[in-house]
Amino acid sequence: MQPRRLAIIKPSALGDIAHTLPVLSGLRRLYPDSHITWVVNKGFAGLVRNHPHLDEVIEFDRRAYKNPITAVRYSLQLQQQLRRARFDLVVDLQGLLRTGLMTAATGAPVRLGFANAREGSRHFYSHRLEVPDAYTIHAVDRYWRMIEYIGGGHLHKEFHVPVDADALQKLSDVPQPWFAVAPGAKWLTKRWPIKQFAELLNQTQAQFAGTAILLGSPDDIPLSMELAKLLKHPCLDLTGKTSISEMVAVLSRSAIMISNDTGPLHVAAALGVPCVAAYLCTKVNLHGPYLGASPKSAGVPTTVPCAGSYVRQCPHGLKCFTDVTVEMLAREVSRILSK
Repeated sequence: MQPRRLAIIKPSALGDIAHTLPVLSGLRRLYPDSHITWVVNKGFAGLVRNHPHLDEVIEFDRRAYKNPITAVRYSLQLQQQLRRARFDLVVDLQGLLRTGLMTAATGAPVRLGFANAREGSRHFYSHRLEVPDAYTIHAVDRYWRMIEYIGGGHLHKEFHVPVDADALQKLSDVPQPWFAVAPGAKWLTKRWPIKQFAELLNQTQAQFAGTAILLGSPDDIPLSMELAKLLKHPCLDLTGKTSISEMVAVLSRSAIMISNDTGPLHVAAALGVPCVAAYLCTKVNLHGPYLGASPKSAGVPTTVPCAGSYVRQCPHGLKCFTDVTVEMLAREVSRILSK
């Protein structure tokens, strides 16, 4: 039976939301007449708002939880909003206590989630999906197992990212090609050194001209400022100055994305933009740029023994930072841009 109203609960993070986009399109193809809602962090809503397969966005304001009083009030308001929506089917793709509570708050008769969901969130689901190879397949493929579970095994993955072309008007005079660059990352152990970014970009622009466009969140501003000072060719620093939709527009027109393993990289891959990224503490096969969306991309991994450890604090002196060399990334960048 086709659900009348269904919801995806996937508030964050930016890259994870990009990985989940095929699930939205899969749900739309399975349930063409259903009203589909996405519960997403307010700061990332711009990535899915105006999506052709989405009817509604419920914005989750994480900042409301900074104060205990406002947290209680906001939680009650959100619970009431979710209950009033009268969802028939809810899919929790985040798998944390907070999203498990959201799932339960909907009161939906069918509540789907992964059996290995964390923080006890699996106890809030009516149906739990086992994914035995969850830690050996790409995140996109792991989320897609949910579509297969509910009868979409015959479908293929589609990435649709809404692009606001008007957001590019103020950049019409910026020399092309554009090389989008995200030098930051939330974890220190994901941040390839700025001097190596600079060397790579200086080589790239000496060969292909164009403009390096620096992107990221306000937290990345110091890193981008440091990088901009080391560049010898045209550079436009938009770090912390764009909305999500403006960032998407810039990425959509870029010739390549050069980055760490961070949110903008996965948005670029979802757009089909070729990506080259250094992979230090994370694994390319699990969280690299998804080749099904961007087949020319390359994640360049470290070869140190602790590669892919997913640690936020490194006990080994960050040896992987120099193990992944400029030459290794430059080879991939040249391969992509030469074509």
